[in-house]
Amino acid sequence: MELLKQLKKMQKEFQENLENLKTRILVCGGTGCISCGCKQILDKLKEELLINFLDDKFRLIETGCHGLCEKGPIVIIYPEKTFYCNVQVEDIKELVERQLINGEKVERLLYKNQISGRDIYSYEDINFYRKQQKLVLSNCGEINPESIEAYISKGGYQAVGNVLTKMKPQEVIDEVKNSGLRGRGGGGFLTGLKWQLARDSIGVKKYVICNADEGDPGAFMDESILVGDPHKVIEGMIIAAYSIGSDQGYIYVRAEYPLAIKRLEKAIDQAKQYGFLGKEMFGEVFSFNIEIKVGAGAFVCGEETALIASIEGKRGMPRSKPPFPAEEGLWGKPTNINNVETYANIPIIINRGAEFFRSIGTKGSKGTKVFSLTGKIENTGLVEVPMGISMKEIIYDIGGGVPNNRKFKAVQIGGPSGGCLTEEKLDLPVDYDSLLQVGAIMGSGGLVVMDEDNCMVDMARFFLNFTVEESCGKCTPCSEGTRRMLEILEKIVNGRAKIEDLDQLENLAKTIKDTALCGLGQAAPNPILSTLKYFRHEYEEHIKYKKCVAGVCNALVKYYITDDCKGCTKCMNVCAVDAINGQVRSRHIIDADKCIRCGACRKICSFDAIIKT
Repeated sequence: MELLKQLKKMQKEFQENLENLKTRILVCGGTGCISCGCKQILDKLKEELLINFLDDKFRLIETGCHGLCEKGPIVIIYPEKTFYCNVQVEDIKELVERQLINGEKVERLLYKNQISGRDIYSYEDINFYRKQQKLVLSNCGEINPESIEAYISKGGYQAVGNVLTKMKPQEVIDEVKNSGLRGRGGGGFLTGLKWQLARDSIGVKKYVICNADEGDPGAFMDESILVGDPHKVIEGMIIAAYSIGSDQGYIYVRAEYPLAIKRLEKAIDQAKQYGFLGKEMFGEVFSFNIEIKVGAGAFVCGEETALIASIEGKRGMPRSKPPFPAEEGLWGKPTNINNVETYANIPIIINRGAEFFRSIGTKGSKGTKVFSLTGKIENTGLVEVPMGISMKEIIYDIGGGVPNNRKFKAVQIGGPSGGCLTEEKLDLPVDYDSLLQVGAIMGSGGLVVMDEDNCMVDMARFFLNFTVEESCGKCTPCSEGTRRMLEILEKIVNGRAKIEDLDQLENLAKTIKDTALCGLGQAAPNPILSTLKYFRHEYEEHIKYKKCVAGVCNALVKYYITDDCKGCTKCMNVCAVDAINGQVRSRHIIDADKCIRCGACRKICSFDAIIKT
């Protein structure tokens, strides 16, 4: 109880110190903004603050991802919450002089409304943020993720303190059950029920694992949470460990996330120093420690039994279930596995109550969900929305719609294990049960938007090729069946398929879905089945008419030079196979037999005179 009092005292002190500062300058330090040069921007800001004797008046904070990755690097200045986007190093001197010294806005760096073009000053007035409800991401983009003091100032570790000093393990599980939280890793299994199974399993030694092996193409939700708010995940794991009776936890994170690993290591060290990890936490008998296990990046290790095998030092391959990990998991001991976002929801449920959490979402899907928005969309980035919001709201109100006046075609949800939704399905509420009814799944939360220039056959081939490469090879339906499906798709996009191949493709997909060993193998045919359901006509056009309307499948595309050609010879000079002929200032001609359809001529043409047919 004494440590809990100290925690509340620390929180008050940290908040007061923050409030005493005149201004905070937040620089997004998410992976996307780092790649765009946020570190150099931070260095330049430090330099300019020193030069102008402002370093003791303003606190400069590198945060986690703020969400609107499309507009990075992002700088936000408090207390006005002035939102500056696409900031470059050369802009910093002007920003400091005008905003921090003279109190003026730098208009050219402000966010512009996509319809009216008017300047928007506060990030809270940007449509991208207005329809979001940030719970899991509440600290991301707001605090320094490498400071445990910053996390405590936001109420961090209060949930652990209350759980260890005021609640029995079963009471915690009951609260999680009552919240209706379902696992955010893709399956949507009830979290409280999973914890109950682990608690009820017989065993002196039990384990808690955080699955941070996020591998879906276009998905970066878990990575952003770990980079922006690692302590929230650690706190959720501690609560889970106390509930099931575990003293050891592991965070399994892929090697491709070096920044997440770095911040997790620092967060774990800080938590130990403050007594939130280790022996007799908060003066109680309970003890818990966490280790990081770095995975080599195998997609199959996202499956929980394959992940367990990898931690044990074995090849990452799934096993048949039952027994489930809650009964026999890591080294044969009862083990609870949840993903990053699931654990990050736990402190929210404890601090604000199960009823609060249940008040958000739909009947069968409670709370919020974090999504990554990628593909053909204006605002790529990270969003958190209440369950039950429509896909149309996510894509158009938050995402800003499809750029360049192109027509929306479909959105792939759930990555290689998911399915696509067409325009007719965009009013569907986004929750676990509604998506299943139309042949899609929530997955971990990756959304890839496609427009009329995307070929759905090629899209299915892309995801299936990923699955083939990542298959562990343990079961024949997945290792061999997916290869046979890929061979059929290759025949289709190369104009060599027959219409009966389409029936074979569909039969194979259904068979693999019913017979593969693990969930990843069973879900591998989903992109095939959903595109066949909604875009069968595209498959038939490829087979019957040897035509790809989107102009993506090169073997079915021909390049043609129109009368708009001015005979500048640029295309002729860039052609690697001498397939273009013509005289200067005369329309050129492409030899279809020689053309390898690389598209180099089309890219270099200054007059848009080269088209695909």
